[in-house]
Amino acid sequence: MSRFATVDAAGPLRVVLVGAGNMGRHWLDVIAETPEVELVGLVDLDLPLARRALAERGLSVTVGESLTQVAGDAGAQAVIDVTVPPAHHAVNTEALFAGLPVLCEKPIAPTVAQSLSLAAAAEASGQLLMTSQSRRYYAALAELKDALGALGPIGIVTTEFFKAPHFGGFRDEMAHPLLVDMAIHAFDVSRYLLDAEPVSVDCRTFNPSWSWYRGDAAATAVFEFEGGTRYTFTGSWCSPGFETSWNGSWRISGAGGTALWDGEGRPEVEYVEGAGPGDVTRATLPTAVRPEIAGALDEFVDALRTGRTPSGDVHANVFSLAMVEGAVRSAETLGTVSLEAVLEDGYRDALASERREDVRGVLESWGSAAAGLRTKGVA
Repeated sequence: MSRFATVDAAGPLRVVLVGAGNMGRHWLDVIAETPEVELVGLVDLDLPLARRALAERGLSVTVGESLTQVAGDAGAQAVIDVTVPPAHHAVNTEALFAGLPVLCEKPIAPTVAQSLSLAAAAEASGQLLMTSQSRRYYAALAELKDALGALGPIGIVTTEFFKAPHFGGFRDEMAHPLLVDMAIHAFDVSRYLLDAEPVSVDCRTFNPSWSWYRGDAAATAVFEFEGGTRYTFTGSWCSPGFETSWNGSWRISGAGGTALWDGEGRPEVEYVEGAGPGDVTRATLPTAVRPEIAGALDEFVDALRTGRTPSGDVHANVFSLAMVEGAVRSAETLGTVSLEAVLEDGYRDALASERREDVRGVLESWGSAAAGLRTKGVA
């Protein structure tokens, strides 16, 4: 039996999109390309912007500033939250307690504390809350995960990420733009590949002299995972020339060989003599998966139809967010940081700041962040 409500009604899943900015417009296009989903409402505080986005695509749906009102008027069955990260906690909570499951753009919340509050809210409401950790959804990545089953124990995983985007806007002003806005994708993929959780991180950041960012745009983070595997992320957002893909460049070294992935093509694997694919556990993602946010949308719809817990379930995604928060804490303190401490500090903050009694009751029933997250059967 699923631990969240499923949607049994026939026909496409009726969704309301919250957010009509650049990313919201991208979601409008993906929704239009997905027969299993029907857009029935668009919510944004800037109503002219929302109406223009719809008119440009020849769409006519319910528009408004209130999520609850638009969803009710439109008969929505689910919500896609594409608001700015500081609004995620409020929007997701409103939707969940309106009886609506939510697919939310990453990060699920700006802090571990707020993400734990949202995990408890999902339990209290009985609804699914899933984040669109979109860079999990590549056929080549699923193939890479398949290959790791024959590499034996994994010793080292590395990601190199070097890009030079000129975004402008809020990213240019962030204290840790690379870690907070981008690195979570690679951190999340490391958890997916290893089927394990990190236990500590040591991270250093800096800002090259030619950087156009105010905060540190370059970082190296070393994570220790359960079982002793080390994961190293090295990257820069102001590194022009020979840029990597947006997925970075990966190397996985195990007892039985090494796997390489450039983030775009198919992975390459070189096994030591006597090792090889054989009978290995297949990756959870099918090789025909649609990439990026389309893949996240497909998994969201599948979860609501079948009751299968998606990989982006909020309970699991908290660990990816903890990797980011731990890396930032390590960079600022110049020391190794325990991720258990990050989670438990977040748990205490969540309890202290929670305003809803039902959500606080769920948080209190956990006893600890570790107990609340690890009993949910998600990875």
